[in-house]
Amino acid sequence: MPYDAELDKVLKSWESEETGLVISINQYAESEPKLQIGPRMFTRKDGTKRQGKAGRLTVEDVLWLYDMIDEIKDELLELAPPE
Repeated sequence: MPYDAELDKVLKSWESEETGLVISINQYAESEPKLQIGPRMFTRKDGTKRQGKAGRLTVEDVLWLYDMIDEIKDELLELAPPE
């Protein structure tokens, strides 16, 4: 079955204001919701936003993720409880 963008859903997302790193919980069709790290949002000088790969995480990214991990974990457990 080929990929269908309409079946790919973002259920919840968080974005670091400091670094632009985006963490999201995604689900394709009826599959299990999963955590995605990235992309990273960049703001251009003209104020428009551009999306790029998350790449390697900085200390600031890790500290932000560490602060957010309980909220992210609780949301993922609600959407996809372990069997």
